[in-house]
Order: sequence, then structure tokens, then C-alpha cells
Amino acid sequence: MKKSIKILVGFLAFIAVFVGTYFYAKYFGTIGFKVNEYIIEDKDISEDYDGLQIVHLSDIHFDDDLNVDNFKKIISDVNLHKPDIVVFTGDLISNTISDEKYEELVEIMNTLEVSIGMYAIDGNHDYKYKRWNNLIEDCGFINLNDSYEIIYTDSYESIFIAGISNNTYTTKNIEDKSETIFDYLNSDEYNSTYNILLMHEPDFITDIDYKLFDVVMAGHSHNGQVRLPFIGAFYTPTNAKNYYKPYYNLDGTHFYISNGIGTSELPVRLFNKPSYNLYRIAKK
Repeated sequence: MKKSIKILVGFLAFIAVFVGTYFYAKYFGTIGFKVNEYIIEDKDISEDYDGLQIVHLSDIHFDDDLNVDNFKKIISDVNLHKPDIVVFTGDLISNTISDEKYEELVEIMNTLEVSIGMYAIDGNHDYKYKRWNNLIEDCGFINLNDSYEIIYTDSYESIFIAGISNNTYTTKNIEDKSETIFDYLNSDEYNSTYNILLMHEPDFITDIDYKLFDVVMAGHSHNGQVRLPFIGAFYTPTNAKNYYKPYYNLDGTHFYISNGIGTSELPVRLFNKPSYNLYRIAKK
């Protein structure tokens, strides 16, 4: 009898801890935010771009599970840093949104303030939403899916920024989708001093010639939406199994993976607050 009581007490304690942890992860782990600041030194960057500030947003998953007030605070905080460029690396929404949510998201994103421009690619969740192209443009972003832009400011020197669309749902492999980008990088026309690549699923980094880029920015992994002390990421999604941590140095190429803002699959975050990345490019 005593043994049965002990088992019952142990089981109830386990349930209480589980429920309490889930409650905390859902209602407290998903609010607040942090800013991950990085200084990227590069000897090749033009002096005209020394001090360039780039904000990296990702995995907003604008849906009913997102705390919109918290998201608005994040966007307001981004503006305090006066970024030159804002990039977005996919999963703006979670599959679909109502017309009301569409307008709300557009209104919030249009409060972003930048001096140069905003650039975005889609994620695996965005891919299922037929109005994504319109949504991202209405939010003020240039669509970089499988394309590139040459950025000039008040300089004769330029920055090359490219994007590769999501690779989870696609009719073309990543090599074919990025052909236009790499054809330009290897052409006689190319003369930029700094190369940036946006992608969503980080595990595809090894399927392209990443060495041609100074910095690559990705999302998708959330760096492990649920993290455990001394263990780290408890689970990461498909195509974020090999690369899911915040930073990797790949043969001299800086590879940054955002932990995102919203949630996917489960509406929880544990030991992993919503965040965005702030990069300051400095001439070495």
C-alpha cells in the first residue's frame, strides 16, 4: 500500500511539474525579448560602409498564438537602433491568416524605419500562403526569393545581397534556384565589396558555395524553441538538425541563425526568449 502511494505521489508530482513548465513556457517564455548584438569585422568592406547596421528578423509566425503587444515592442526597439538595413529570413506567418490579421501585420511592419532598405525571403510556412508575395511587399520588404539586389548608398562601392527561397516545399533543388545568384557572382559584372545571403533552413548551407559570401543569415531552427539547462536544444525541426545554434564560422564565412520571435508546432518557448539580431559591420 505504501509503495502504491509513493508511486501515485511521484506520478502526481511529475504531472504538476509538467503542467507548470508548460504553463510557464506558454505564458511567460513567449513574452519579453532580447537583442543579440554582433560586431562583424571585415578587412574587405569599404570604408563607406564601416559601421553599417543590419537588423535580422525571422520566424515571426504571426498568428493567434503570437503576443502582438510583445511583437510591437520588439519592432519599436528595432527602430531605436536606427538600422540601415532590415532583413527577414522566413516564416512571417503560420500557413494562413485572416484579412484582419493581414492588415494588422502590415500596419505593424510599416512602422519599421530604415535608411537603406528591407529585404525578405519566404519560409516553409509562408510557402503555403498564396498571398505571401503581396503580403511581404505590403509590409515594405523587397522580395529576394531566388534573386539579388546591388546596394549603393552615397558610395561608388556596392553591397551584394541575395536570397534563396524555402527548400522544404519546392519544385527545384537549391542549386537550380540559386543559379542566377551564383552566375552573377562569377561574372565579369560582379564588383561588390561585401556579400550577404539570406536563407531559411540552415542545413542547406552545405549545398551551395557559401564561401562566396561574407555573411549568411538564416532562421527556421529557433535555436531550439525549447532549451534545457546543460543540454541546449531539446528539439529542432527538419532541415535544422546539423546547424541550429546562433553562430558558426564556416571556412571564414559568418553563419548566423536567428532564434526567431514567434512559435511553431507548439505555442511555447523555454529558456529561449524571442529575439532579433543586430549586426554592426566594421572595417578591420
